[in-house]
Amino acid sequence: MESSSLIDVLAVHADRTDVPLQAQGRASLVEALALVPDRRDPRGVVHALAGVLAVAVAAVLSGARSAAAVAEWASDVPQQVLAGLGVFRDPFTGVYRAPDESTFRRILAGVDADALDDAVGRWIIASGPGPGVTAGRRVYSVEGKTLRGSGPAGSQVHLLAVLDQRTGTVLAQVDVTGKTNEITRFQPLLAALDLTTTVITADALHTQREHARWLTEDKHAGYLFTVKKNQPRLYRQLKTLPWAKIPVLDETGERGHGRYDIRRLEQSPAPEHSLWTSRTPSKPYGSVDADSTSPPAAGPPSPSTPSPI
Repeated sequence: MESSSLIDVLAVHADRTDVPLQAQGRASLVEALALVPDRRDPRGVVHALAGVLAVAVAAVLSGARSAAAVAEWASDVPQQVLAGLGVFRDPFTGVYRAPDESTFRRILAGVDADALDDAVGRWIIASGPGPGVTAGRRVYSVEGKTLRGSGPAGSQVHLLAVLDQRTGTVLAQVDVTGKTNEITRFQPLLAALDLTTTVITADALHTQREHARWLTEDKHAGYLFTVKKNQPRLYRQLKTLPWAKIPVLDETGERGHGRYDIRRLEQSPAPEHSLWTSRTPSKPYGSVDADSTSPPAAGPPSPSTPSPI
């Protein structure tokens, strides 16, 4: 991956997190990045990999969006900040020497991008509120995103990320290359996270039986998946449920783009003969998260299939 593309990946974390980089935060960041494998030939190495990466992450968190901007940020920060980020210290002068732009470009282009992203995600999670500090059940969203400016059309970097809905923090993300797709990257994205009692939301592309089975059986999590016509039999089955007789739990309206959107939330136990529940061990519920324009169309809105935990 090019250095600019990797900086774009780090920027996704920066745009959605507010982790302070005080002295303790800098030390924990260097410790987390020490787990990223160093692929360089050890002969002639001056700057430790963790130090270079820590400076890059700190610079991106401060707003840098290019290797040149990262190098400029590093040249301007005080010596104590460079020391806290694990930068090389000249043994003769005692001065902490920040890497130059070419060093940042070379290292960011050759580093294991997935390992770096995983280390940064783990650091952000560890730096956030601990268990029990926040009330309510955790809800994570799985979303795909193409990074603008990461290449010409057709070769841009596409990421699959998982976000904490409460804080907006990106907890992990994986690159979706031309040889893979979002479906095959779903489990690798979430595998390293503790999802016990967490609800995972995703769009209709991820309404897959194997995703549901893996979340409930292996990760002890719940799910809320949108059902569209990519699951035609399940879609037809949910459309036949007696939605008119089911009370509306919540309703919101929003005007924009020349239309008025109405969203209604309804919930109903899934029938025993459900095509979805017959192959998943945890009995889900049929519900509705409706999108309709004014005037509302006749018939039930688009359903989704959440699973209780």
